[in-house]
Amino acid sequence: MATRREAFALFVSELVLEDAAHGDPDAAERRLAMARPLPLLNVTEPAPALQALARMPARAGADALHIALAAVHGMEYLLTWNLRHIANAEFRPALEAACRARGYRPPVLCTPDELMGVRNDGGDRDR
Repeated sequence: MATRREAFALFVSELVLEDAAHGDPDAAERRLAMARPLPLLNVTEPAPALQALARMPARAGADALHIALAAVHGMEYLLTWNLRHIANAEFRPALEAACRARGYRPPVLCTPDELMGVRNDGGDRDR
């Protein structure tokens, strides 16, 4: 499988490690083996304040914190398979406004496939 991993500096947060540990034990261990060596983004003071501005459903608090951490740490992209709350076009305007209101550039919220340039039909986009 082709990747573009070398084109980006990758980071994780404690939240990502906690999420990765859930589910099937074998799959969880594979996820953690890939994630543990990456530099860790700490939960810093501005992140919870930014999280509160995001106006997401209460059950999406951890998702809002993921986005807040990415913004506070200056991440250009936040890769996710969470289409319900993170890579969601309905929430995007409020999330971006919340980031900008606190003086942060919002990260691009996208799936790994979007960043890889994979079209819906499985082909590669021209680069």
